[in-house]
Parts: sequence; structure tokens; C-alpha cells
Amino acid sequence: MAELPVLELPAALSHCSGRFTISTLLGAEEGGRGPYAAAEGAGCDSAHPTHLSGSTLCTRTFGYNTVDVVPAYEHYANSKGVGDAGKGRPSLADLHSILKPDPGRLCVPVSDPQRSNGLPEAGPEEAAGEPGRAPAPEPVRFGWVKGVMIRCMLNIWGVILYLRLPWITAQAGIALTWLIILMSVTVTTITGLSISAISTNGKVKSGGTYFLISRSLGPELGGSIGLIFAFANAVAVAMHTVGFAETVRDLLQEHNSLIVDPTNDIRIIGVVTVTVLLGISLAGMEWEAKAQILFFLVILVSFINYLVGTVIPATAEKQAKGFFSYRADIFAQNFVPSWRGPEGSFFSLFSIFFPSATGILAGANISGDLKDPAVAIPKGTLMAIFWTTVSYLVLSATIGACVVRDASGSLNDSVAVGSPGCEGLACSFGWNFTACAQRQSCRYGLSNYYQSMSMVSGFGPLITAGIFGATLSSALACLVSAPKVFQCLCRDQLYPLIGFFGKGYGRNNEPIRGYMLTYVIAVGFILIAGLNAIAPIISNFFLCSYALINFSCFHASITNSPGWRPSFRYYSKWAALFGAAVSVVIMFLLTWWAALIAFGIVIFLLGYVLYKKPDVNWGSSMQASSYNMALNYSVGLSEVDEHIKNYRQGRPGACLVLTGPPNFRPALVDFVGTFTKNLSLMLCGNVLIGPRKQKMPESQLTADGHTKWLMKRKIKAFYTDVVAEDLRSGVQMLIQAAGLGKMRPNILALGYKRNWRTASPQSLEDYVGILHDAFDFKYGVCLLRMKEGLNVSRVMQAHTDPATLAGEQQASTVFQSEQGKKTIDIYWLFDDGGLTLLIPYLLGRKKRWRKCKIRVFVGGQINRMDEERKATSKPARTPFPGTVCLSCSVKRFDDLIAPFRLNDGFKDEATVNEMRQGCPWKISDEEVDKNRAKSLRQVRLNEILLDYSRDAALVAITLPIGRKGRCPSSLYMAWLETLSQDLRPPVILTRGNQENVLTFYCQ
Repeated sequence: MAELPVLELPAALSHCSGRFTISTLLGAEEGGRGPYAAAEGAGCDSAHPTHLSGSTLCTRTFGYNTVDVVPAYEHYANSKGVGDAGKGRPSLADLHSILKPDPGRLCVPVSDPQRSNGLPEAGPEEAAGEPGRAPAPEPVRFGWVKGVMIRCMLNIWGVILYLRLPWITAQAGIALTWLIILMSVTVTTITGLSISAISTNGKVKSGGTYFLISRSLGPELGGSIGLIFAFANAVAVAMHTVGFAETVRDLLQEHNSLIVDPTNDIRIIGVVTVTVLLGISLAGMEWEAKAQILFFLVILVSFINYLVGTVIPATAEKQAKGFFSYRADIFAQNFVPSWRGPEGSFFSLFSIFFPSATGILAGANISGDLKDPAVAIPKGTLMAIFWTTVSYLVLSATIGACVVRDASGSLNDSVAVGSPGCEGLACSFGWNFTACAQRQSCRYGLSNYYQSMSMVSGFGPLITAGIFGATLSSALACLVSAPKVFQCLCRDQLYPLIGFFGKGYGRNNEPIRGYMLTYVIAVGFILIAGLNAIAPIISNFFLCSYALINFSCFHASITNSPGWRPSFRYYSKWAALFGAAVSVVIMFLLTWWAALIAFGIVIFLLGYVLYKKPDVNWGSSMQASSYNMALNYSVGLSEVDEHIKNYRQGRPGACLVLTGPPNFRPALVDFVGTFTKNLSLMLCGNVLIGPRKQKMPESQLTADGHTKWLMKRKIKAFYTDVVAEDLRSGVQMLIQAAGLGKMRPNILALGYKRNWRTASPQSLEDYVGILHDAFDFKYGVCLLRMKEGLNVSRVMQAHTDPATLAGEQQASTVFQSEQGKKTIDIYWLFDDGGLTLLIPYLLGRKKRWRKCKIRVFVGGQINRMDEERKATSKPARTPFPGTVCLSCSVKRFDDLIAPFRLNDGFKDEATVNEMRQGCPWKISDEEVDKNRAKSLRQVRLNEILLDYSRDAALVAITLPIGRKGRCPSSLYMAWLETLSQDLRPPVILTRGNQENVLTFYCQ
């Protein structure tokens, strides 16, 4: 097929989306341009629909009518599970099977033709409503500046900037303050890079940080991060509101207008403020965005006002409060630390400052309200980090070069330069603050006055307005972020009792209930009324969130998760690991007990999701890690030599169980699942008999249901099926192909064929042939016989509806019941390598069978009894308490084999073969005679079983082997029938592959 020419397209038809550049393939001849050209104005991303039929679209794209369709965005918008057919995409059967004449299926229509060659911004779930109805109003969408950068900057420029950064500069000095800022920015920048990588890893919807992480890395990490992050944002609302309330309280205090007292005034003002902010949030995102723009402009004006104030010559009033404009000696003194008070330490100050750098996810938290989150989040977040970092560094350096640490504020403290008795840097500027400095009673200066920026500025009220803008904007951003993250978490129902808060209202799906919950949490922390007490709490939770985000990205990278393919070029897994490690270290350096509590909560939330296994499948990195570990260990087993001690693990102990549909034979599934659980591999095999074309759809339809049935029954097993013309050939396929590397089964478990006397002769031949095939492939064999039978399919109707397989009645069996103080009787008749002993022993170790006493019966001469008892009773890997020696008696069973006899009168072999032509299961007189002793042995053994094991919980017998080609299938089944008939307990007939599975020695 000739290649389709690619034209140079205008910008409207060529798009760059993340890691791919999308161009449309068009011909150059149709209408003077080629046979493959699209209709005029029918570009793939045209704003107007073309109304082309599917057939017309495919014809114009390829030049001929075809069922195939071109790549379309809708086919990849949702990945519910592997194998789900994409919307509008033909199946493989449609493409390569014989296509029935059907004009309507000549070409599968694309749901929206103008999108068929491009990647539109809106998914199919956002398409227009039903015809005739008015289109739903478009939700508000923001770009990277208004939606991310400004929002992040406002959240970062919070209360700490105005009210605590000057004080931190006084305590730590300019040098260490810069170190605190840069340490905080290092953590937030690395986290910003990780969030940028996550946001470019696929289509982003609402849910913010939680959605980004859970859909990229899985519910285990996403759930814990989302819950902690939502809570941290709710507490941050309280922190910023308390900062605002402190400023208002200080203004009231300056004018002697306190409402009650300084502490309660903060509480009253804070509760009123957060109530007003709640009203703005409930008004909708559009009003909230307008308020944020207003706050941003106010903050910018306040910054300019502050910088202008630093260069204006200081008045006498400002000098009395410690401001002397730029002075080199002031900068030198404030460059080094001067620790004071209980919070006078590096990490105490770091814990207070760090929340001011944590607003980096404010944009990501409203991902559902962004026009293009994959572009807006990386660009806006990193630009916000850069500009706010510059502002912090400039503010710390400028105020540290202008204001001394201690000042009285009294104009009477003015003295002549060089006056005796004057100590401190202010003396050289004509001010004596010695008295208040020595008594530590100074009200002003960087170390004592939180409103230093207002005092330094050119016009104080503008700084107050800036404080209002910074605190209120940050509080508003957190008040919006927390409910949106929590809403997405609630809708996924990862945790119980929170689904109530997942309901949304209005065109933007506003989480009204989440707003109310955030409001309640914020009010609770506002009542603390202490900014320095709330900030460290937030620091620990934000650091914990950042550590989890960075570690999640690192984990996804090293596990090579198939769902982890970010297009953000500046992401590094090692930087993410470094960010996670630094965050954890800082957490413990700040407050070790708070760090332990935070990680305890994370571990609990993570463990809950891992235990409950919610019914979601987002392709998590945990799944990828499990797969990679399993793959590496499986490959590693190839280098491990087999040993008898490891028979239960890996290759030798794996069981292939011929269950058919597992729910048809629950007792067989329970039996094998009991002794293989946590010890070895179990494969449930099913042979679908019939034409492949007919049975393959059935296989694909029922496989998931059978697997879910096993999971619900708590059976650790895999399900696999094959399509074959008959049962025996299907089992041969399973025996040869099941397993992987050394994780291959070598025990075949199946049920006893109860109806062998009435079944078709060919089915009898196939059944016994399966046993011979198993021995040919060096498999051990385990047959389970129960008095009431194994197959319960006749009383079940659920198999006709595959969708109900996982939810059907989980019938209890003897292997799921408590056995009490009974016995497990083992008749180890032949040395098969020890499998006859091993399986009952493993069964006896389980909780339901632990009270059962194990008895071993071995055959042999009476004079060897003591030797055999000593050998099998010595302390070893499989200890048994004692043995009983057998002697045999005789009984005939001619009535059982009579219907299957040739009655040839001992004719020659050629005559017998001619008589047996077409009925190989018939037994000749010579075969009866030659196998007389072996037949009578089964009769006598059955008598002994009835005498000794009538009331046992389980009877295990070594399976006799019939020589292939010398023992007819009917005779062999007569042996098994005679051996195990009339026994009430379950009987397992076991034969190993004649290789050791037991050892009495350590090596």
C-alpha cells in the first residue's frame, strides 16, 4: 500500500499535545488535490461539524471503503480495562473474519467526524446533550496565568510573608533566613517538578493532587496523599485567617478598641472572616477568581509601597521604632543570627516559615477548572515558585539592612552620637535603646514588632491592605482546594463513611458539602488563636504530602510502570527521591513525634486500601511493582537448583487442577487450595470442547467471572482455559503449556469419574488416558473422590449468565469446615517419592485440620514392621506419630468387571485384538487372569479401609498404576472403584512421579 502524502498544514490542523505532534494525513488529488483529500473545511479539528457519514469519512481518508477507522481521541479517552473495545473502533473479528453483507457496517461511524484525526480538548463525556435540548452552559475554565500562577503566588504569599518573615530574619539573621527559604524552595521545587510530571502523564480532570496521583500511581498512594493534603489545606485556612485576625486585632489595639481581649478578639474576627470567605466560595469559581485577581493587585501595590518606603529617608518617629534606611552596619549585624525565646532555633523557625512555601499545589488542586492542565500546571507552578522565591529573598535582605533588632518607639530616647552609657548599633545613629534592650521590653524592632513592614513602607495602610490581601487570598485558595480534592476522593469511595461529601452542585460541580466540612475544621483550629502553634502542624502534614508525592513518582519510575510516561522533560527520578528523603528528614528534625503521627496515619490509610482492595483499576505503580517483582523472581528461579526441601515452593509443588469452571467443583478447588495456600502455585484448568470460533467468545466472556469467584472464595489460584476438540487433547495442552519457567506445575489434580460404568466408552478411555499422559510428562497425580460427588453444576444455573459467576452462592464444603479430633489416615502402599505423605501432612497443618491425628499405614512383611515404624517416626521434615502393619485377604469382584469382559475363552492374541477392534476398553480373559493378584489386592484393601478408616476425616491412598497398553481402562477403573467404594470420608488417591519430595536430613 502506498504511503499517504503528508501536507504542510495550517496551525488549525496541526497540534502539539504533550509528547506528540498531531498532524492530519490528507491526499493531494481530490478536487484538484488528490483522492484522499478531505472535504472543504472538514479539518479534523474544525470548529464546525462536517456531518459526513462514517462511510464517507473512511472513503475520503483512504480512497476506498473500509471497516477500519482512523485514530480518534474518543478511542483513548477512557481506559477502563485491558481489552475494552474503544468507542467506534471495530473489533479484530470485524476486520479479519468473514464480513456479512451489511451496508450499515461497511464503515464504523466515528462519533464526531471532525475529531477523528485530532485530539480535541473535550472528552466524549463532555459532548453536547440530546438533540432538541438547549446546550448546557460551559463551565468556567482558566489559563496558566490566572488559573495557576496567580493562584499559586497568592497562596504562597500568605500571612508568613508580612507578619513573620521580618521576625524570622531578626532571629536567624539574613544568611540563615536565606538558607531556610532556599531549603523550603528546594523541597517545593522538586515537588513541583514531580507534580508537573504527573500532570503531563495523561488527561487531567477535576480532583487536583489526588486525581493526578491516584490515576497515575494508583489508589494506594493517591488515597492517603489526597486525604492528608485535603486536611492540611483545611488547617491552612485557619492559619491564614488567624494571621488576618491578628492584624485586625493589632489595629484595634492601637486605637484602644478591643472587642473582648486580644486572644478572644482573634477568635471572633477569625470566625467571622472565614464565614465571609465561605460565602465567596459558595458563590462559584468565577467570583472566587475575580476576588483572587483583586487580592493579587493589592499585594503587588503593597510590595511596591514597601520597596519605595525603604529608600525614603526615615522620620524621627520611624527611627524611634528602629528604621534607619539602608545601612551597611545594620545589614552586617542582622546578617548573623540572634536566637531569642523558646522558638529561637533554626528548625523551629523553619517549621514556622515552611507553610509560606506550600501553596505550590493551589493550581493543581483546581485541575478540573483549567483549560489545559498539562500545560498550565507545570508552567504556572514553576513560575510562581520562582517569583515568590525572589520576593522572599529580596524582602529578607532589604528589611534586614534597614531595621535594627530592638527599638523602644519612644522619641525621648534620642541622644547625641557618642553619648556615654549607650550600647548597641542604634547609638551611632543617635538613639539609645539600651534600657529596653537589657530589660527585653522593647516593643519595636525586627525581633519584637510583627508589623515592621508596615512601619517601613511609604504608606502604612497599603501594607495592611497587602496583609489582608495575602491572608484572605491564601485562605480562600485553601478553602477552595481542600473540598475539591476531598470531593474526588469521596466519589472514588476508597474509604468508608465519606461518600456523602462527594456530591456536586451547579455547572462547575461545586462540592458544597465539602465546603461546609472544611469550614468546620477551619473554625476548630481558628479557636486555637495562635499562629505560631498552627504553622508547625501544617508543616508536618505538607512535608508528609510532598514526601509521598516525590516517592510515588520515584517508585513509578524505577518500576517502569507502563502507565508512567510523563512528557515533562525536566523531571528526574533521582531528584524526586532526594526531595522525598529531604522532606522526611526535615519532618523528624522539626517535631519527631508529630512526624511519627503523620506517618502512622499514612501507613494506616495505605494499609486500609491495600487490605480492602477497592474495585478500581487505574494502572497503579503498585501493580507495576508487583508485576516486576514477580517477573524478576520468576526469572531468578531459573538460576536456582531444585531441592527436595523446596518441593512445596516453586516448580515441584505447583498443582494443575482440572476443575472445569471452578464454581462447578468447589470441593476440588477447596481441597487443593487448602494445601497450596501460601506455599505453592495452583492453576485451575478448564477445557472448552468445541469449535474454536464458537468457544473463544465464551472463554473471553467467562474468564474474569471465574477469577472473581476464586477471589471471593479466598482461593489463591490462577484460572486458565483452552479450546480443544476433545477433553484429552485439551488437557495435554494444559499439561505442556501451563506455568512459567520453573513455576510450572508437576502435580495433576482431578476429580474421580463416578459415572465411568454408564458413561460413553470413549470418555472412559479419555479419562484413563489423561492419567497416562500425566505420568508420561512426569506429573504426580492426585484423584479426589467424595461420596456425594464433586460436580454441582446440575443444581446451578448461574453458569448460563457469566456476569453472575463472582456473586453466586459460595457453597461450603468439607474442606472449609472445622474437622475436630478425627484422624487423617494415610495408606502409603508404594514408594512414590513421598507425595502420598506430603499432601495430607500439608493439609493437617491448616487451622481447620490441625486437631486431626495423622495415622500412616504401610504395607510389608511382619518382620520389617519395627524397622518401618522407626524410619517413618523419627524426627524429620514430615513427622508422623506411628504406623500399623497390614496383611491382606481376598474377595472377588467379577460382577463389577463382567459388563466389560470379552469372554474370549483365552484365545490367541491376534484373535483377541480382532474381537476388541473398536472397543479397546474390553477386558480379555488372559488380562483378567494375569492381573488377578493385583485385582484381589484392591478388594482386600477396601475391606481394611472400611475396618480402620470408616470414621476418619480424610483417607489418603497411594494410587495404583495400570501399565499402559496392558491394562484396559475399564479394568483400571474397576480397581479404583473397588479400592475406594463405600467410604464416607473424602478419599484422595495420590501417586508421585517417583522422585523424592521428602528428606530426613538437613542437606
